[in-house]
Amino acid sequence: MARVSQEHLDARRRQILDGAALCFARNGFHATSMQDVLKEVGLSAGAVYRYFAGKDELITAIVSEVLTDIKGIFDVVARQGPPPPPDVLLGRVVAQVLDLRPGMRVEGTSYFPRLMVQVWTETLRNDELAALMARIYAGVRAAWVKVVEAYQEAGMMRADVPADHVARTMIAVVQGFVAQYALFEEVRVEALQEGLGALLGMAEPS
Repeated sequence: MARVSQEHLDARRRQILDGAALCFARNGFHATSMQDVLKEVGLSAGAVYRYFAGKDELITAIVSEVLTDIKGIFDVVARQGPPPPPDVLLGRVVAQVLDLRPGMRVEGTSYFPRLMVQVWTETLRNDELAALMARIYAGVRAAWVKVVEAYQEAGMMRADVPADHVARTMIAVVQGFVAQYALFEEVRVEALQEGLGALLGMAEPS
């Protein structure tokens, strides 16, 4: 019997994860059955259970991947030097988030933000995933504190506000925009950039 290559095994696992992620993005983790996943990926139960013992394992794998992917985007953008203004920087982060998982783009709309919202919700009920989320968020926050410190050292931003407070706010802007996209879809990245630009450019009333 021919030996199955590691590349084939990896590709099959990827196929299952991508199909399951799309199902979960559409209907949520707990309204999606394994039968739904099997139908989406076009595989037998035996083929899927070879890789994942059940839906909980699938959920854990997908949540871990999503959180790691998002951290990777934040980390890469945070290493840009010198950092561009916040409206440009955050726009780049959001644009890259929307470009993640091309297979989750249906009729031009990215389903990845919907999956992200499902992931955040899942961490509220699963202590193991909540701990993972906390570790990854701490790493993202630390990287973005350095971005804010670079702004402050360059004289681009007030230095009397703790860098951690600003970093948390910048991360919250991305999270909020992703939630808007998941709910309303028509929100454009340019709207985020223009809106932030207007807020940052406010002047004192005359």
